[in-house]
Amino acid sequence: MKSRFFFYAFPLLMGAPSALCAQQINDNNTPLHLMKPAYRLDYGLPAVQDVKATMDRVLGYIDEQTPAVLVDKQTGEEVKDLTKINKDTQLKQGGFRLTSYEWGVTYSAVLAAYEATGDNSYRDYVHKRHRLLADAVPYFKEVYSKHGKIDGNVRRVIDPHALDDAGAVCASMIKALLGDKKLPLRPLIDNYADYIVNKEFRLEDGTFARIRPQKNTVWLDDMFMGIPTVAYMGKLTGDTKYYDEAARQVLLFADKMFVPEKGLFRHGWVEAMQPHPAFFWGRANGWALLTMSEVLDALPESHPQRAEIMALLKAHIQGLAVLQHHDGFWHQLLDRNDTYLETSATAIFTYCIAHAINKGWVDAKAYGPIVLQGWHAVESAVNEQGQVEGVCVGTGMGFDAAFYAYRPVHVMAAHGYGPTIWAGAEVIKLLQQQHPKLNDSAVQFYDEEVKTKSPIFNYDGSIRF
Repeated sequence: MKSRFFFYAFPLLMGAPSALCAQQINDNNTPLHLMKPAYRLDYGLPAVQDVKATMDRVLGYIDEQTPAVLVDKQTGEEVKDLTKINKDTQLKQGGFRLTSYEWGVTYSAVLAAYEATGDNSYRDYVHKRHRLLADAVPYFKEVYSKHGKIDGNVRRVIDPHALDDAGAVCASMIKALLGDKKLPLRPLIDNYADYIVNKEFRLEDGTFARIRPQKNTVWLDDMFMGIPTVAYMGKLTGDTKYYDEAARQVLLFADKMFVPEKGLFRHGWVEAMQPHPAFFWGRANGWALLTMSEVLDALPESHPQRAEIMALLKAHIQGLAVLQHHDGFWHQLLDRNDTYLETSATAIFTYCIAHAINKGWVDAKAYGPIVLQGWHAVESAVNEQGQVEGVCVGTGMGFDAAFYAYRPVHVMAAHGYGPTIWAGAEVIKLLQQQHPKLNDSAVQFYDEEVKTKSPIFNYDGSIRF
């Protein structure tokens, strides 16, 4: 256990008589402000190579846990000849599912890591799995039409039944295709997008919705499960109808879910419920912030709703910033500090706020220190194997605090892996593009590069020390 008391031999005492050295430290003989705080986690500026090392550890782990292989479920033998695909063929099962929404998030995150680092192993991870799906789906479709049943992980691609089946993976495929036009992903993208735009259940006003757990329920999660794909279809096709629909959906969700006095989104909204309870679940707020970030990335600068979405993003970031725990995490229920510190939400917030800084949407001086402490928290949750700890498992919708507060956490909860890599990738960009410095023991961000390690005690637009 760490001691809370620290003793230092400061330079002014070095070589002094033993009687002086034995003198009790006080305000006259010691610069007490230089005493080292007893931070529980790291504090300060992470090194780019250390951030990358953490990301690499996670990538190595998920690569082992997500084999890009087809097998016969009866014999376990690999199916290499795609013409031999039959009703017993399935994606080889590892620790995570290649076609889940959680893995759609992971694909987007890993592509962002490739962009940030130039490391081809990140790009190759995604392309290998996307290509397997694209190559195998035509053969699985024949089996599905004949037998009406195939591996559930492939069925999601061919015949999505919910936004969870479609949106996150589709958005990752659009990004991959925009980066490499040779990828054979367009048929899969078009099929996913058709479900999202034309088949998903909606309220009368057009909001994406579900009929569970109550009739006409809006889930905050569905912002991310549907809207980014719609926005990126605009980017892929050039058709402005997709931009308009994506922006409309963001504002429809915000009208029902955003609580301005808190700067947070409620998790669930039931049309027939009065009043509308507000439980501010961390990860769902992450999906909302990530949605706005993705939509603003895709939306043209001239789009008429862009300013309104930008203002919403800024208000949300402001609401989140004041709720960050001093160790860098955010709580499972954001405004209830008696609930546990949760990793996946923390990673999503860290990515989104860092991205907003790097895009010039919010002020680095105001929010940069929050990002770096968020990264230290996320990094602390990655164990030596590359597993991400402290991640809430999949969560439905509840209308009482106990439901959220007692959700289990598990290293096999897939929701933490993509956000961790995504956060690391954007923090690398932040460290390379912005100008952070540890000054007088605190993290500060400046408008220009600081070329001294000395404390800065006078800054009036020009750095003097």
